Amino acid sequence: MTKIAILGAGGWGTALAIVFSRGRKPHEVSLWVHNAERAGSMQRERENKTYLPGAKLAESIRIHGELEVALSGAQVIVGAVPSADARAVYASALPFVAPSASFVSASKGLEPATHLRMSEVIAQVVTPKFAPRIAVISGPSFALEAAWGEPTAVVLASRDAALVTELQEEFAGPNFRLYTNDDVLGVELAGAMKNVMAIAAGACQGLGLGSNALAALITRGLAEMTRLAVALGARPETLSGLAGLGDLVLTCTGALSRNRFVGIELGKGCSLGEIMANMRMVAEGVGTAAPLLALAREHRIEMPITEQVDAILHEGKSPKDAIRDIMERPLKRE
Repeated sequence: MTKIAILGAGGWGTALAIVFSRGRKPHEVSLWVHNAERAGSMQRERENKTYLPGAKLAESIRIHGELEVALSGAQVIVGAVPSADARAVYASALPFVAPSASFVSASKGLEPATHLRMSEVIAQVVTPKFAPRIAVISGPSFALEAAWGEPTAVVLASRDAALVTELQEEFAGPNFRLYTNDDVLGVELAGAMKNVMAIAAGACQGLGLGSNALAALITRGLAEMTRLAVALGARPETLSGLAGLGDLVLTCTGALSRNRFVGIELGKGCSLGEIMANMRMVAEGVGTAAPLLALAREHRIEMPITEQVDAILHEGKSPKDAIRDIMERPLKRE
């Protein structure tokens, strides 16, 4: 029986533990919780009341506050920590990881300081010890709906064809369907970029704008995402699949989207500091906008929506002025 260790007990990490515990194949699932007090609470109450209230954790899921215990004997290590914390967590985990273990990143973002994708961060941390097998999982997947057992389809990407085939079989469940892909770059970039677009979509709603604006934002956002991804070497069809269009539509329209919520509150006139102070969960788009824009400028790719989101987040620009500036850009062909 395969042991899967999940690093990070936020909403998505907790949901994955629940999903994997009821998969088609039996697993031993361990969930590492950074906060020892919360780990104890989750062990007693079999529920993550902070990040995923209402979703019960099966008795078979082992919850640990110590990395060494959580990782002992793990054959698959799933990283579900915020992208800004990923390097530190993987570095702390490395002494307890067997060289035969595989890594799966479930984080959607770029490392702020380096602009690296999560698979690149894992490779940098682990390679000095051994050559890691790495995959990423992404796609339209609100944690609560997946935990409830609602039908969910995601993408599992790796350049290691044997690995994705193995993991596809391991992770599949009655209502959890995985499609494989070898375009890791495209899948990871799409997962990071869609969060920034969701902040813009939320801002439109917060300003009281209607469906016309939202439809235009999603469509032009996808075009912007595809431009950068293809310029960096991704395949355009990846951006039109689950990791791109699918996740973009979900995050820009769904009521459970944290990034969309941030945008709505910004559109209503709240400051970013106020919004973040009242949020328990991480909205990855807030930390991703700046490194994404830096990456685009480095490769001379025009990303007007990302540019305006970054200005709203980090320069104090009003969402209303940002929308106006996008609409007043020079006229062009689609």
